[in-house]
Amino acid sequence: MAQEQFYATGKRKTAVARVWITPGNGEVSVNKLSLDDYFGGIFFESKVDKPFAITDRVAKFNVKATVKGGGKSAQVDALVHGISKALQVMDPELRLELKKAGLLTRDSRAKERKKYGQRGARARFQFSKR
Repeated sequence: MAQEQFYATGKRKTAVARVWITPGNGEVSVNKLSLDDYFGGIFFESKVDKPFAITDRVAKFNVKATVKGGGKSAQVDALVHGISKALQVMDPELRLELKKAGLLTRDSRAKERKKYGQRGARARFQFSKR
């Protein structure tokens, strides 16, 4: 019998996380490394555990994820988004709890493009009257 596996994609800025959750003991691997090894010293465990804590499923699922693009912070947010969506796929009853916590909403904020004739996205070149 094949073990049940649930898949979802999480995104934040340009980071994309492909997440698979399976029943297990709470192990999280990102790009075949442990959470600590991949994100190295930055304390993100509480953020990653949030979807499980809200739904009372701490240490009941193993998470396997592949993350690419963006920076480490955006990757963590994409991972959390993916975990939340995968939990919703597993049990649609959890949608309300996850939605109230704001974990199913894709954070659409991204870097604004630089415009021509300007120094940056909004910054102008210094104006000189004379």
